[in-house]
Amino acid sequence: MIRAGIVGATGYTGVELVRILSGHPDVTLTVMTSTQYVGKEMAEIYPALRQVVQQPLEAFDPDRVGDRADVVFTALPHKLPMEIVPGLLDRGVKVIDLSADFRFKDPVLYERFYQPHTAPGLLEEAVYGLAEVFPEQVASARLVGNPGCYPTCALLPLIPLIQTGLIDSRGIIIDAKSGVSGAGRAPSLKTLFCEVAESFKPYNVGVHRHTPEMEAVLSRVAGRPVHITFVPHLVPMSRGMMATLYAPLKKDAGLGAVARAFQEFYGEKPFIRLMGQGGIPDTLNVRGTNFCDIGFVLDPDANRIILMSAIDNLVKGAAGQAVQNMNLMCGLDEKAGLSGVPYSL
Repeated sequence: MIRAGIVGATGYTGVELVRILSGHPDVTLTVMTSTQYVGKEMAEIYPALRQVVQQPLEAFDPDRVGDRADVVFTALPHKLPMEIVPGLLDRGVKVIDLSADFRFKDPVLYERFYQPHTAPGLLEEAVYGLAEVFPEQVASARLVGNPGCYPTCALLPLIPLIQTGLIDSRGIIIDAKSGVSGAGRAPSLKTLFCEVAESFKPYNVGVHRHTPEMEAVLSRVAGRPVHITFVPHLVPMSRGMMATLYAPLKKDAGLGAVARAFQEFYGEKPFIRLMGQGGIPDTLNVRGTNFCDIGFVLDPDANRIILMSAIDNLVKGAAGQAVQNMNLMCGLDEKAGLSGVPYSL
């Protein structure tokens, strides 16, 4: 059995990790840490976990965590993981970080959008954990930077078409919507019920931190600089994410070539559900799952492909993909712990 620890177990991403790992056939959840709730059980914070998870939360101690875990998930705000990950690696554990601290290869780029990096020497080693795209690198890694939710939702439909040269990398527009849980559990005026209910609004237009993350990965895949226009929106639902992407098709590309590119890239991938031409994803159908549903429509007059993808921002966009990465890192079945049947309603 793999011994797993979660540092920061009481945020939305942390509790999702607790939920998934508690049902994982090859994992024992040995340690969960919290700053605010030391000594309490998870059920006191999340009553849904009553009689499921009964061990108490504890303060983070690198020696105790390192001694009791083979794999550690750091589900903490940006800046905190970079301070503790080096010590965990020194203790021989594998780490999957769900913040942005290890998603970038270039420390200058990271620092431009976040803060000074205190462990820049690990950035070159860290593997970007987009599991369907970089599985071999993930499998051999000891440190994975788990992708952001928006990048996961947007990159998965874009990468096959970028890599095959079917779309022009200039003029890509990403219009994405997220449920409010994407803002995290910390209280905030902008996420109060009265602020989000019956409301639909864009935010961080042109300056969102996930833009450089997506551009870096797309440029790596394309072998040349790729720039995008990205506009995120907040929608009044608790979880779920939908991305609608617009990209110019190369003149000799058609629907058949697009369909083949997706099939060749994702046909054997267990968590990608290809809906084909005219398929319309719906966040309801991926709720609580690690699936990404992808459909597309051709706009022939503009010679533009319209891509659509839906994920659960807390699962495929965070905790589920992190567990998928753990499975690859530990030589387990990629689907282990992640094969629950989706809700129909």
